[in-house]
Amino acid sequence: MFAPQGPTFRELAVQALSSVEHGYDLLAPKFDRTPFRTPKAFLDSVASVLAGLGPFSRGLDLCCGTGAGLDVLGAVCREGVTGVDISAGMLAVAARAHPGAELIRADARALPLRAAFDLAVSFGAFGHFLPEERPGLFAQVYAALRPGGTFAFPVVAPARPGSLGHLTLLGFDTAMRVRNALWHPPFVMYYRGFALADVTRELGAAGFRVDLYALEDLGRRPDGSPRARLVVAVK
Repeated sequence: MFAPQGPTFRELAVQALSSVEHGYDLLAPKFDRTPFRTPKAFLDSVASVLAGLGPFSRGLDLCCGTGAGLDVLGAVCREGVTGVDISAGMLAVAARAHPGAELIRADARALPLRAAFDLAVSFGAFGHFLPEERPGLFAQVYAALRPGGTFAFPVVAPARPGSLGHLTLLGFDTAMRVRNALWHPPFVMYYRGFALADVTRELGAAGFRVDLYALEDLGRRPDGSPRARLVVAVK
């Protein structure tokens, strides 16, 4: 799963016993050599759908990490892109890879931005927010967008109950809950608390109009349903 130049087991263990912010500061130099980076196939598929919905002017990558989503924004936004992340280490890596981007260190739950963007995206970050934090997070994104602005992010179809993927995620979330019950500071990263029905309802409550687009490039499941969708929420 990890490239030879990726983090060692000891480095991952130290990260896992840190806070979210400090853990990613530690992991940042090797993050792009881990399976945690959003795969290029996802990024390309999202960019393809967004290209058909744009063009957009200014773009925001929420919880940008090392900047994987900044390339998507750069392909569909005409005026410039901004990345926001709580980890200074991740932003340092993003700055080297994307020298033309504006990068801001901030908590996504308290964005220092208002009505400034036409498009906001996020990739793989929502597991770091507890379900009760999402309404506030979505309200922050809503406030950061101009009228008519779009908030877009991919979601993967849930693993079938009892499947290897389902059991793996269940085991991971259980281990994280045990870790957080026994060790402080907490490291919030849960994969199973992001149900699409709940998320679309919360986006609607924040004021968004929500549409779903199949990411056809990523294929379909045996029952014909998409393996992944793009949630497109418009202010």
